[in-house]
Order: sequence, then structure tokens, then C-alpha cells
Amino acid sequence: MNLTGLLIALVIGAVAGFLAGQIVKGHGFGLLGNIIVGIVGALVFGALFGNFNLLNSPMLNEIAGGTIGAVILLFLIGLIRKVS
Repeated sequence: MNLTGLLIALVIGAVAGFLAGQIVKGHGFGLLGNIIVGIVGALVFGALFGNFNLLNSPMLNEIAGGTIGAVILLFLIGLIRKVS
């Protein structure tokens, strides 16, 4: 991945983190924390599932996949926080 691809992935992850925070209200980490979780979730989801071809737009596919990854990650982190 070149620098441009990495920057695009970071922006998509940030959008995904914001969307995930809106979906799991009350279980997030604030705006900045959700953006960071979104970036990590988008990278993990992309690495695990590769091309997520649900929608007709590659950009929307990346945002949808990143949001799914971020929601799953926020949910798992929320479970860990409750146990501790």
C-alpha cells in the first residue's frame, strides 16, 4: 500500500469510527476514541475479509466494511470494559 492508499484508508476508518459511534451510542469512547477504533476496525476488517462487494461503489464498500469492523470492535471492547 502506498502513502495515498494509507491516507485514504485512514480517512475511511475515521468516517467508519464516527458512524460506529453513532450506531453503538453509550458504548463508545468519544469522538476521537471512536475514530481510532474505526481506523483499527477498518484495517482489521479489510485484512480479514478482503474485498467487501455489497454495494456498487468501492468507496462505499470500504466505508461499510470499516463501519462493520468498527462496530464489532467497539462491541468487543465494551464487553471487556464491563467485565473489568
